[in-house]
Amino acid sequence: MSFNVYLSGEIHTDWREEIRRGAESAGLDVVFTAPVTDHPASDAAGDHLGKPDDNFWRDHQSAKVNAIRTRTLIEQSDMVVVRFGDQYKQWNAAFDAGYAAALGKPYVTLHDEDIVHPLKEVDAEAQAWCTTTDQVVETLRYVLKA
Repeated sequence: MSFNVYLSGEIHTDWREEIRRGAESAGLDVVFTAPVTDHPASDAAGDHLGKPDDNFWRDHQSAKVNAIRTRTLIEQSDMVVVRFGDQYKQWNAAFDAGYAAALGKPYVTLHDEDIVHPLKEVDAEAQAWCTTTDQVVETLRYVLKA
């Protein structure tokens, strides 16, 4: 079985590469997609539409352009992995989890135990809560090969 997995969330560590390497090493037939992970490029996604008067409208333009990619890739996915890091508040990741849930897409969360409480609603809807990228790979292995 082949799977399309969208990797949402935190962009400041190499967790996506760890999952890709693990899936490849396990021989899993997975296509991974993700948001734009170049932070300055993501922030500038709407700059071609004109220079707004303030940063709120710049962020607004770029969020809408980024949403074209994010929504399309989540809709096309078979599963979503949502990573919450400990350094920043990833409201966009929580939004992606909610969008996946609204679409009926299965998702798993990936985060440390110390943020269980603020993510209790997000985790409650998730099909699994992982604390390591190895657990994500093992979840994919089970789904694809069991």
